[in-house]
Amino acid sequence: MIFLVLSFETETEKDKFELIYNRYKKLLLYKAYNILRDYELAQDAVSEAFIRVYRNLRKLDDPKSGKTAAYLVMIVRNVSITLLNKQKKAGVKDSRDEYDFEKADSYDLEQAVVSENSASGLLKVVGQLKDELKTPFLLKYAYDMSNKEIAALLNITESNAAVRIHRARAKLTEMLREGGYGYEI
Repeated sequence: MIFLVLSFETETEKDKFELIYNRYKKLLLYKAYNILRDYELAQDAVSEAFIRVYRNLRKLDDPKSGKTAAYLVMIVRNVSITLLNKQKKAGVKDSRDEYDFEKADSYDLEQAVVSENSASGLLKVVGQLKDELKTPFLLKYAYDMSNKEIAALLNITESNAAVRIHRARAKLTEMLREGGYGYEI
């Protein structure tokens, strides 16, 4: 469907894009719908996200990696928020009460984010985790994915996803304590 308007320089690029599209289209639609609460707008957001992916296709090394999944979810989230803001500016009534994006995308780590400074400190600490721990952690807490969804996305078992998330939490707690934050995750 979206392939009709895109032109690829090589067959490899086309195959890579098709793999990404087929692997992540449902996830991105799910995430866009969670923000927009409108199926047609969610489809528009996903189409726009894939156009952006097409433009940056060379930057994506491994289409099956957790980094790629997190990158795609971030793109569709940003596109969805932009669409929602355009609707608000146009005076279209949002069917939901005030949607708090900060709350929706917070890591929900109870006491960890008290102020903007601690939030940026937390993000800096999360960025120091090894990818094998960081990716499942972000998918779980930033993108509200279940362990089963994470396992399928990363091609690991559900119990392995749970273990990686647990290890990430333990490592973050250790790193935050060492950094003087005094938080437990």
